[in-house]
Amino acid sequence: MPIEIDKILASAPATTRGQATQLSCDPKGERIVYASGKSIFVRTIDEPSKSLQYTGHTTTTTVARFSPSGFWVASGDVSGKVRVWDAVGAENTKGEYSIISGRINDIAWDGDSQRVIAVGDGRERFGHAFTADSGNSVGEVTGHSKVVNAVSIRQQRPLRAATVSDDGSMCFLHGAPFKFADKASEHKGFVTGTAFSPDGTTLVTVGADRKIQLYDGKTGAPTKTIGEGVHTGGIYGISWASDSKRFVTSSADQTVRVWDAESGENTESWRFGPEGSISIPDQQVGVVWPHGRTDGLIISLNLNGDLNYLVPGNPKPIRVVQGHNKNITALGASPDGKALLTGSFEGRVLSWDLAAGTGTVVDGQSHSNQVTQFAPSPSGGTIYSVGWDDTLRSVDVSANTFTGSSTQLSAQPKGVATTSDGKFVVVAAHTGIQVYQEGSDFISELPTTFTPTAIATSPSDASVIALGGDGNTVRIHSLSSSDGTLSSQPVAVLTNSSAQISTLSFSRDGKFLAAGNSTGKIVVYRTGGSGSWEVETDRWSAHTARVLSIAWNEAGTHAVSGGLDTNVCVWSLAKPGSRTSAPNAHKDGVNGVAWTEEGTVVSTGVDGAVKVWKVSGLP
Repeated sequence: MPIEIDKILASAPATTRGQATQLSCDPKGERIVYASGKSIFVRTIDEPSKSLQYTGHTTTTTVARFSPSGFWVASGDVSGKVRVWDAVGAENTKGEYSIISGRINDIAWDGDSQRVIAVGDGRERFGHAFTADSGNSVGEVTGHSKVVNAVSIRQQRPLRAATVSDDGSMCFLHGAPFKFADKASEHKGFVTGTAFSPDGTTLVTVGADRKIQLYDGKTGAPTKTIGEGVHTGGIYGISWASDSKRFVTSSADQTVRVWDAESGENTESWRFGPEGSISIPDQQVGVVWPHGRTDGLIISLNLNGDLNYLVPGNPKPIRVVQGHNKNITALGASPDGKALLTGSFEGRVLSWDLAAGTGTVVDGQSHSNQVTQFAPSPSGGTIYSVGWDDTLRSVDVSANTFTGSSTQLSAQPKGVATTSDGKFVVVAAHTGIQVYQEGSDFISELPTTFTPTAIATSPSDASVIALGGDGNTVRIHSLSSSDGTLSSQPVAVLTNSSAQISTLSFSRDGKFLAAGNSTGKIVVYRTGGSGSWEVETDRWSAHTARVLSIAWNEAGTHAVSGGLDTNVCVWSLAKPGSRTSAPNAHKDGVNGVAWTEEGTVVSTGVDGAVKVWKVSGLP
């Protein structure tokens, strides 16, 4: 019963307001690499659903750069470490080097793919030059008094490098070994980006003062300033075209602009967001102009993490690649598995087309805080969600939009479920169970003396509600189909769990109830209505930490689970001791699993990625 990865739908690049996000492409213009969470993603530009995930870092990653050869990637993190690894398989690590004592902000390679300069925020130093294969020192970064934001190395000999900093200066280095040669303070305020032209004749710097400054690529002498007054916000991104005649900038004024280096003219521009109004999520915080392509494609990044594909001559993006760049906390699938929603820590909700491998942000007013759980209606046309903003919302699947106004809950929700007849939506809140009709009209509430931790409803019996609590028990309540009231006392109490219940899931035919707990064990019950609930198996115990999600296949013979131990496990009722698992499926934990069709499992986790798995040979 092997489980194998089929697709990695990568998370979006991590962004920070007021800070540049570095993007890098391989020399053929086929792949883009960026940092997100504790991972680095290598993504095919023309087929974004094809991606690789590098998980060698142990802290939050900040930047990744392809080597000029395209065979290696150097990536940095907030602890000051740089790792050099294989770009083809995203597995083999060439070396790990401690560069500075703080965050790595940028990395640059020399033209031979041998030397690397990494810069950032340190105590003793703000950067260092070293060899990629051994970490031996090949120079030092000096001359700055504040955090260094960006670095660029001239690809031709004689080797030159430029670093820019919050101290408003550009330091010019001669190499190798690299050492301080000159300093220019043409900017007023933070300097955010720098880049040598591919032919090495020109250096450009951009900053928060909205200024674009050009320099001689060999001497570092300032030559001219262009574009004054054009950008109306700080400039965060700079990238050259392969012809060395044009470059592109991205800015907090929601624009991306192409410049002619010789004349200084702005030859092309794109503006994002509503016309005439300020939209903070549409601030452009990163840009890259892939070399080796014939279509002139430019890729820009907004504050939400969306990658915009731009082509000169076309006023609109030809494609927008969307995803999550924060922890995905909830996963919901319609009963037929065709509709799939994910919700993240900051309230962003996306719908996914698994065949195409694309995600689209759900329109309308989303949650303003963590999405806790999704619950589809029996028809699958509506999917309900609850979040830490203490609201219940509904999504029209076909229109891909939130419907109507949200319903304010009386307490923080722990979970949500819908009854099999489609009449009621049941919410497990911190203080008890609340019942709503058609997702908005409050019907009844059953206060509890314990804190609910999970909720599930039977797909075959609209009156059966399973409620997990912090007392290691599962309580089965009866719901009246006529008036939506709950039985004050449970009709059954299941006490086989040895730890707090963390998730509940009924099989699709309603015959079995799986209860996962905080120690990693899953107990499966054969449902009995108001009668006896017998233990079908208690041998599903491969997880070593809290079970966070369980989903059944359509036949009700197998289940998949995800846990805090980062593993995805597939279980069999016929052979409860037989299981298969995908270790380290999601870095730092698996928060959601779904069985979309026979043989296909989807998982989400803390790394912000959506992964599609193929399961074969089910016993």
